[in-house]
Amino acid sequence: MTARRRLAARWRAVAVRGRDAGMTTAEYAVGTLAAVAFAALLIAVIKSGTVKAALTGIIQSALSTVS
Repeated sequence: MTARRRLAARWRAVAVRGRDAGMTTAEYAVGTLAAVAFAALLIAVIKSGTVKAALTGIIQSALSTVS
């Protein structure tokens, strides 16, 4: 293999790796955004009146059983 072919092969390898270099960072960003959105949804559900009343009832029931 000539030096020119080795150099061309090396550049191709670098170019292929260079295209995927930021992919994991983008995946972490999307995953983080999804987790934040899911957390916001859970907070909204827990703060709703129906869920809050149900949780309060469960906690009161558990505390009255223990006492």
